[in-house]
Amino acid sequence: MQLVVARIGRAHGIKGEVTVEVRTDEPELRLSPGAVLQTEPASAGPLTIETGRVHSGRLLLRFAGVKDRSGAEALRNILLIAEVDPTELPEEPDEYYDHQLMDLDVVLEDGTPIGRITEISHLPSQDLFIVERPDGTEVMVPFVEEIVAEIDLAEQRCVITPPPGLIDEREAIVDSTRDEPSGEGS
Repeated sequence: MQLVVARIGRAHGIKGEVTVEVRTDEPELRLSPGAVLQTEPASAGPLTIETGRVHSGRLLLRFAGVKDRSGAEALRNILLIAEVDPTELPEEPDEYYDHQLMDLDVVLEDGTPIGRITEISHLPSQDLFIVERPDGTEVMVPFVEEIVAEIDLAEQRCVITPPPGLIDEREAIVDSTRDEPSGEGS
């Protein structure tokens, strides 16, 4: 099975290094020197990691055959894809690979069906589940402990406890505590 593990960013310096946006919880395993990664688009790869280092909080990689800035710039926005055994699980018990979460049924704690996970969006601050509702609309559910109460892979479901307004906009309507203007004296 193929997993996207990073996206190549800007060139760094003049010796062929690039910044990467890491999309794996295991960069030391997936993005280490010697790793051979497929690419999207496929015509750009495969790429073999020659060196890797952290600089100012960012991971920098250099690939075999890329020796200068122009070669590094040509790689910008390419996705790096690792081949992973589908039975492999993350080391931490509360971590999941995207493929494990895709198509899970999303339900409320009382069992009310919400929809199913059709996409996972990895943002800098948190991950989001894109949940397709039965009527075809989508809702974004932050993958945070306060909202995602349980992931049950055996039952293929995700139990959520959403705050008012996350699932149904009508729940977010709050009655005003002020009196309605009467229009008198205007």
